[in-house]
Amino acid sequence: MPERTDPPSGEPAATGAPVAAGRNLLFLREEELRLAQDLLFFGYRDFTAGADQILAELGMGRAHHRVLHFVGRRPGITVGALLGILGITKQSLARVLTPLVEQDYVRQTTGRSDRRQRLLSLTPKGQALERRLFERQREWVMRAYREAGPQAVEGFRRVMHGLMGPEARAQLEGLERPKG
Repeated sequence: MPERTDPPSGEPAATGAPVAAGRNLLFLREEELRLAQDLLFFGYRDFTAGADQILAELGMGRAHHRVLHFVGRRPGITVGALLGILGITKQSLARVLTPLVEQDYVRQTTGRSDRRQRLLSLTPKGQALERRLFERQREWVMRAYREAGPQAVEGFRRVMHGLMGPEARAQLEGLERPKG
């Protein structure tokens, strides 16, 4: 059977005959979206597996990793800013942050101009753990980027940016801006 083309409107042809995969994303919308979800789930599972193993050995989980990551990315970050990035409650953050402070991974100091502020930074022990976690995951990202090539890397960034809401985009931009 010859491959058919769809009308310029982008709508599937009325006959209901199959279209070659990837030719008309509107026609295959649900399957393409389910495949995208599968890719995200499996990619995230394997990307986090190595770090999860390190964290489990220390009695920690992904919430601890997220705190270490963002405090490491932005030394001196306020608790309020971290709450905004993580999108969690103060109570949830306290359950994760308290043991990180008590076990000397994170240092908490008061703000210079506003004594009510609590500023967070990694201790040398926290920096070492964050580095170890980063290096484990860096290998996965480097391999994937090498295999995919520069155009795919740019496409990935665009897709991930597109998955973010406005608040997440603003927070990402704040992380990318040099601290001044």
